[in-house]
Amino acid sequence: MYLEIKNSITKIVPRKLLFQQEETLRKLFSIFYSGRTYQCSVCNKNLNRFITTIHHDRLCPNCGSLERNRRLWLLLEREFLVPNSTILDFSPSRCLYRKLKKIKDINYQSTDLSGDFIADFQYDITDIKIEDNTFDLVICYHILEHIPNDLQAIKELYRILKPGAKALVQTPFKEGAIYENASITSEKDRLEHFGQEDHVRIYSVAGLKQRLENCGFLVEVRQNFNDNPKFGLNKDEIILIITKPSNS
Repeated sequence: MYLEIKNSITKIVPRKLLFQQEETLRKLFSIFYSGRTYQCSVCNKNLNRFITTIHHDRLCPNCGSLERNRRLWLLLEREFLVPNSTILDFSPSRCLYRKLKKIKDINYQSTDLSGDFIADFQYDITDIKIEDNTFDLVICYHILEHIPNDLQAIKELYRILKPGAKALVQTPFKEGAIYENASITSEKDRLEHFGQEDHVRIYSVAGLKQRLENCGFLVEVRQNFNDNPKFGLNKDEIILIITKPSNS
C-alpha cells in the first residue's frame, strides 16, 4: 500500500512541494502504523511495524527513516554531536537533515550535487570549494560508490577536516576485493555489475579501509552492534569511522 500511495503522489505533486508537505503527509499516513512493538530512533514514533521496502529495508512511516538512518542518528546522538561543532553532510536523508537543522548549538551544513536531496550547497566531492581544516565532522554515507575518482574524493575529505576530526563513512559492501571496471558505463550494466544504475564499484570493507588509510586516515571498522531490537536496525551493518591525525 505504501509504495502505491507514494508513486501516485509523486506523479501528481511537484518535488519541491512534496518535500515541503512531506512531514504532514507522513504523520497522517503513520496513524495506521501506531503501536508499541517498535520505535523509530529518529522521530521517536511508536509503531506496530515498520514498512518493508522493495530492497528489504525497514522504513519508518512517520519520518521516512531507513535502518541506516536510525543507526546513524543513534551514533551521532551518543558520540558525535559536540556543541559548537561544524558538520558537513553529503546528500543527507531528509529525516536527518530536518532533525539536525533544529539543533541550535551545532553548525550543520549539507551538500548535494545531484539536486535530489535537501541541501544548503552543491559541492563536488572531488573539488570541494571550502578552506582546509574547516569541519569537525563529515558524514559521507552512500556517496563514494557513485564517484569515479574516489581517491580524489577521499583526499578532499582529508583536506577539509580539522586535525583530529572524524568522518563517518558507509557504502554497500561485499566479500573479497573491491570490484570496479571503468569500462562499465551504461545504467543497465552498472545495475547488473554493481547493484545500482548509478554505482561505479562495490567496495569490500578491507579494500575501502586500505584506500582511506593510503590517503592518511586512521580507520576504525565499527560493527556487531547491540542496539535495542525495537529500533528496527540491521545487526550486520558496518560503519567506518575515520580520523584525520592530530599532527596533520
